[in-house]
Amino acid sequence: MVSSPDAMSHPEKIATCMPNGFLKTIEVEPVGRWFLSHWERLHSARGFSTSGHEISGVSESESEESETEDDSFEDDIIFLRSLDPKESKDQDHYKVLGISKLRYEATDLQIKKAYRFKVLRHHPDKRKALGEDIQEDDDYFTCITKAFEILGVPNKRRAYDSVDPEFEDEIPDQLSSTKNASTRKLAQSSTFFNTFLEVFERNARWSTKTPVPKLGNDDTSREDIEKFYKFWYAFESWREYSYLDEEDKEQGSDRDERRWIEKNNRVGRNEKKKEEVKRIRKLVDNGYNSDPRIIRFQEAERQEKADRKQAKVDAAKARKAEEERVKKEAEDKERAEKEVKELEEKQRLEAEKKEKDIQKKALKKERRDLKNLTKEHKFFCAPSETTTSQTENERVHHMTELDRLCEILSAVELGALNVRLKDAEKDENSQRFVFIEAYTNLNDKLEKEKLETIEKASGGSSKGSVSTSGKGLGNWSDDELALLIKAVNLFPSGTNERWEVLANYVNQHTKTPSTEKSAKEALAKAKELQSGNYHISSLKDDANKRAYENLEKQKKKDVSSKVDDAEGTTRFETAAEVQGVNLTPWSAEEQKLLEQALKTYPASLGPARWEKIKACLTNRSKKDCMKRYKEIAEVVRAKKAAIAAAKASGK
Repeated sequence: MVSSPDAMSHPEKIATCMPNGFLKTIEVEPVGRWFLSHWERLHSARGFSTSGHEISGVSESESEESETEDDSFEDDIIFLRSLDPKESKDQDHYKVLGISKLRYEATDLQIKKAYRFKVLRHHPDKRKALGEDIQEDDDYFTCITKAFEILGVPNKRRAYDSVDPEFEDEIPDQLSSTKNASTRKLAQSSTFFNTFLEVFERNARWSTKTPVPKLGNDDTSREDIEKFYKFWYAFESWREYSYLDEEDKEQGSDRDERRWIEKNNRVGRNEKKKEEVKRIRKLVDNGYNSDPRIIRFQEAERQEKADRKQAKVDAAKARKAEEERVKKEAEDKERAEKEVKELEEKQRLEAEKKEKDIQKKALKKERRDLKNLTKEHKFFCAPSETTTSQTENERVHHMTELDRLCEILSAVELGALNVRLKDAEKDENSQRFVFIEAYTNLNDKLEKEKLETIEKASGGSSKGSVSTSGKGLGNWSDDELALLIKAVNLFPSGTNERWEVLANYVNQHTKTPSTEKSAKEALAKAKELQSGNYHISSLKDDANKRAYENLEKQKKKDVSSKVDDAEGTTRFETAAEVQGVNLTPWSAEEQKLLEQALKTYPASLGPARWEKIKACLTNRSKKDCMKRYKEIAEVVRAKKAAIAAAKASGK
């Protein structure tokens, strides 16, 4: 406080009312702020006034300054009287102070001046002096005071500005594009800046970083545009929501309750902050996707990329066309050569086919002639003096031998036999002897071949069982030798525990068991067979031939049981015809074709599978293919069983 001798020497004289109703002049010496006001009046030549300015705590100079600015502040008395002091938190503080037009742009000095203006106009004492009825506990002046308490403190004003009810949070939607490119450009250019410019500028007030880049115009460079969107995609907002806290932590009764209130308030603020981040991101996305400048840049990039891609495609097409031209020339040349070869091969095959057809027809004719000739002479049975049972047995026997002759003899041999039978047609006994001689010679020939094969396999042993004397070889029968030869071909070199597998195979399948063969005996016997100038692999044909003969015998027995005694002139089919199986051995080429057909046409095709497989093998019937498949499957199963038995015995 500053004092002055001059001020002290000039006390003020004022009139006061005495109890008796008379006025009395007394001297008053001002102190404190009243002294400062007195000092100012002395130097400004203004008189003393007891107006309400001094009562409200506002100096005369300040009141005069405020009165000069009365017109710059709003003063809606109806709005002020409608305020409820109990709901002051929900009021518009800027409107209460009369600066709703300025709002967040108002300076601290303007807020103070607005508050002074409201105090001078609406202070309870001022209004009471004018005769207005004042309610102390429910007066709207409390709302004015509350507004100044919020806006006059920086951090409280910041919290209120963050949730300013007058701020528009709405985000414009992405602009829809049209199919016509020129129409789209015009539409977007004319509406984009009008739609998004004001929104970006309105939301720029929340940025913690300044200055905020401008959206620019249609001529802004690409660098500035990318910088603008980069800034907004990394936008950091200072906006916070503490003003909307449901509870004031200072109202808590103890520390724990205040902490609990603060925790709940923090959760609510974070949720609102996340929503604000999403809102800003949506604004940037919609603006970016609607910006005609960005669309032009993207279209230019796409066009450039398409041009590069088209250039590569054109180059690839030219290169491919050249390669195709060269390839086509080579293919045309190769095709011409192939056509020549195919024509030659076709002519050769046709010639071979014709030859085969001729031979086949000749064979068929000779077979038919032989069968007809034998049927006409009742299968060359003995004279009728013999008993019926003997005649029938001989008849069945001759039928069987007839089938063997038809199946084994060639067309030339059958033709010669027919000629001999026709030459002896005058004498039935001569014909009978010719027929018996023919099948006897055939049987002797087959038996001789069989014995030769067995002698080669056994190293020259005598008939019956083959007793081979050798160190550790044991006695091997014909059946065991045949099984050993078959096993050697079934289980080639490289088979795991090969000789144990071979020995087990022989022991499991032999029909004349003597003693079980060991792996060492099987190995020694195989080496002996190899050293006898007869390679084991060549014995496979002999084994197959013997198996074929056994099968033929069995089938002939089946045929003999089906002969009809009452019909001597009925046509009797061969064993192969009764069984529906072609007994001609399978060649390596046919076996290969069958295996390929089995792979090509799986079992999922159902009944049609075997029809397709038969079509691949022209010389084989459906039953032939099915029979051969079963034989292969049996061999595979036997092979697996032998391997499993060898492994089991090894363990």
